[in-house]
Amino acid sequence: MSEDDPDFEALLEFLKESRGFDFTGYKRSSLMRRVARRTQALGIEGWNEYLDYIQVHQDEYTTLFNTVLINVTGFFRDQDSWLQMRAEILPQLIASKKPSEAIRVWCAGCATGEEAYSIAMLLAELLGPEEFRDRVKIYATDVDDEALSIARQATYGEKEARAVPSDLLDRYFERNGVRFVFAKDLRRSVIFGRNDLVQDAPISRVDLLTCRNTLMYLNAETQARVLARFNFALNEVGVLFLGKAEMLLSHGQLFTPLDLKRRFFRKVPRAVPGLGVITSGGAGKNALRELLGADRLQTEALLTAPVAAIVVTNDGTVAGVNQRAEALFGVSARDLGRPFLDLDVSYRPIELRPYLEEVRRERRPVWVRDVEWTRSPGEKLCVDFQIMPLISSDGQHAGAAVFASDVTRYRNLQDELEFANRQIETAYEELQSTVEELETTNEELQSTVEELETTNEELQSTNEELETMNEELQSTNDELQSINDELRERTDQLNDANAFLESILRSLRSVVVVVDSDLVVRVWNRQSEDLWGLRPEEAVGQHLLNLDIGISTDRLRPLIRQVLVGGEPTAPAELAIDAINRRGRPVEVRVGASPLIYRAGQVAGAIVVMDQVSAPAPNDPS
Repeated sequence: MSEDDPDFEALLEFLKESRGFDFTGYKRSSLMRRVARRTQALGIEGWNEYLDYIQVHQDEYTTLFNTVLINVTGFFRDQDSWLQMRAEILPQLIASKKPSEAIRVWCAGCATGEEAYSIAMLLAELLGPEEFRDRVKIYATDVDDEALSIARQATYGEKEARAVPSDLLDRYFERNGVRFVFAKDLRRSVIFGRNDLVQDAPISRVDLLTCRNTLMYLNAETQARVLARFNFALNEVGVLFLGKAEMLLSHGQLFTPLDLKRRFFRKVPRAVPGLGVITSGGAGKNALRELLGADRLQTEALLTAPVAAIVVTNDGTVAGVNQRAEALFGVSARDLGRPFLDLDVSYRPIELRPYLEEVRRERRPVWVRDVEWTRSPGEKLCVDFQIMPLISSDGQHAGAAVFASDVTRYRNLQDELEFANRQIETAYEELQSTVEELETTNEELQSTVEELETTNEELQSTNEELETMNEELQSTNDELQSINDELRERTDQLNDANAFLESILRSLRSVVVVVDSDLVVRVWNRQSEDLWGLRPEEAVGQHLLNLDIGISTDRLRPLIRQVLVGGEPTAPAELAIDAINRRGRPVEVRVGASPLIYRAGQVAGAIVVMDQVSAPAPNDPS
């Protein structure tokens, strides 16, 4: 199977458009292997044929998702890492918080919930149940609704509970028959919900984020996007806990290792561009604080910033200005709420309207540099303009911010610098040869570094692929175990039914013989053996009328034949027939026959009942 198969990509696009689930960010090798497993089960060849099938059978979506989404998890999985979590990671996290401050945990890709409840038990041990209920919130998310339903029930079998230490099992679980139920009072602090790491917004202000053996199913581009969201979700000292196949060696700008062996990583703080534009009026200040998320310190700092700033909403209304904009362009708080196009600054010293439209249309910053402006006779300024788009939290265009910097002094310095540069060009030419040699050496070193990084990424990818296959095998093994348990249960039921039937047949005092539609013996009870002298293994499977027993088949045949065809027998339903028993003594046997009804009235055979009505003479030892 080719990893860039257009038919397979068409299937993924259909799933994305019809059900809103985006599989396009998953590694193609493992994804194609999982989907192929489903097509083989259906006997379908080719992705196009499967696409036609899933369009017709709506219930196939659920089965496909359960096949693709491998829910392999467990309590305290990779025990060495959890010991480190209990001994160092969680105590440090708690110590960094104030006594009454909330502790927020996000368990991404939680599957059936074992990992979320593992964290809950450790935090309850460190904080105590009362403080745990007051301070801790654990958000557990997954894309598999069926797995989330199991997690919310918080009931697990003996196999899953076996991984929980006995002391924790006794304290935090209640036994209900053969199932174990997590403590109800602590369960309220664990909140389960659906979240697609690729598409949905991350949970914010998280102190601990666990995402174990989930990233390894995603391709490199999608991994980078998800990790950027994880960086945003974590607090400044937040910790990320990954699976043993995930190392983040190529994402050092986002996370730094705390314990690489056990896969604990610390968030690397990222500088968020603070382009907060603040008005000099109180109402405008509050409005912009809501728009840009600036805190009070940022508000006051940007109010007096040396760069002139004007905020224009999406409908062209002035939403805010700072003090420098008032000094440079004469725009003040009185202009708040006016159309920007009514202000002089919209067209002088440069026409800003087309640039605002370009920013709104393309959603990218626009620079206009070295704009010369004669503000008054004898006063010539040089101004740089930057127009920045403002994007709201839901991804919509909210407006634009116009920044203006008076760069007159810097322009003069630049002119002086250009003159000085011309004087030292000769010296630069002499150094050029040396610089080129250094650049060549640097490129060679860079090439070597890139080759090493490529090799490392290939090894990491291979490791992730092996771990993926291992989890798939584990999932398959669990399925086979479930099938074996079901077969064993069905076998026990069948054995019980057979034993029950055998007990009934042994308890009857009459001779009972069951034959199929071809008069082949299927049941031969103990009384049959006592009367005719044939053991069951000698009679079962033989034609009844061919057996060497002492009864006339000429009178027996029509009775049974009439029963098999469903009509009334020409002879009486019960016949008294003279026969010879197993000891060669004459006896009189009363024979009755009735149809064996099977499957909606179909006659599948006959039940022949024989009763000895005359005993041998008194001196007959039989």
